[in-house]
Amino acid sequence: MARRWIRPRRWSPPAPVAAAATGPLRVRRLIPTGGTGPEDVVFDENGRVLTGLADGRIVRIDPDSGERTVLADTGGRPLGLHPRAGGGVLVCDHDRGLLAVASDGTVDVLVDTVDGAPLTFASNVVEGPDGTIWFTTSSTAWNLDDHLGDVFEHSCTGRLLRRDPDGTVTVLRDGLKFANGLTLTTDGSALLVAETAGYRIRRYGLDGTESMLVENLPGFPDNLWLGSDGLLWAGIAAPRDALLDRMLPLPGFLRLLVWNLPAAVRPKAVPIAWVMAFDSDGRIVHDLRSADGGYGFVTSAAEHDGTVVAGSLTRPEIAVLDHPGPAAAPRP
Repeated sequence: MARRWIRPRRWSPPAPVAAAATGPLRVRRLIPTGGTGPEDVVFDENGRVLTGLADGRIVRIDPDSGERTVLADTGGRPLGLHPRAGGGVLVCDHDRGLLAVASDGTVDVLVDTVDGAPLTFASNVVEGPDGTIWFTTSSTAWNLDDHLGDVFEHSCTGRLLRRDPDGTVTVLRDGLKFANGLTLTTDGSALLVAETAGYRIRRYGLDGTESMLVENLPGFPDNLWLGSDGLLWAGIAAPRDALLDRMLPLPGFLRLLVWNLPAAVRPKAVPIAWVMAFDSDGRIVHDLRSADGGYGFVTSAAEHDGTVVAGSLTRPEIAVLDHPGPAAAPRP
């Protein structure tokens, strides 16, 4: 693939803090999805797993039996999902925008333009009780296939948006560092937004106030899910790259040179399966890792009634994980 010109932005990331895992990530079983790339995994109201595949299909999977049903085909590339009452699902589709899929498989486009420009790289979505929908877009400069270009460039073009029940769309926050996973807090007072390229999870109050829930993570946080256990579960796609961290504060031409090196010698994601869970104060409760090759590039994790599942941008299966057990004392 021909390399693109990048316009690097300088950023001085916080020095990484070494931290040991709280336990191993153990895969109990792998369930084939019938396709590839179950990027986000969520539970519906009946405890079944919903995920979107690279070929456009939305599938529903029973995590116990492995039974699989195709709910719909978006005609694009579904990423983040939000289950709705009655069997429907909201979909952030990389190619088509924000979609609503009904229980009968009907697909409706809710948002495909913002301020007159096409909606690109819609990433994750959550809905409030009154029908208000919030969603993220990761980048206005890069697409999914070239998402590492955004990480190298540090474009800071991620956004948090709101769609009101009357269809009005408002950009609540721009300038985010690859906005990704999204969920509401338990009390519904704030949104939690993963900034993948910022190694952090932002708290955005519905009153407009902002703070950081978690900063200086040791890896790249991806999709988020608020479990029935009250914990915030996150897929960690890969560990931070030491070379990239060193380059980010330096003049941009260095990153441009590295970005245009052959793929074999550019920094790349370290093969690992990694899931983290946090309490409501952002303290680490579970930090589960495995580098045995049984699963990898975890972009989502979700818990429901003691069942923990993980999804991956690159794998053909979802993983059912061994539950890590009762929450240990949170790590400061």
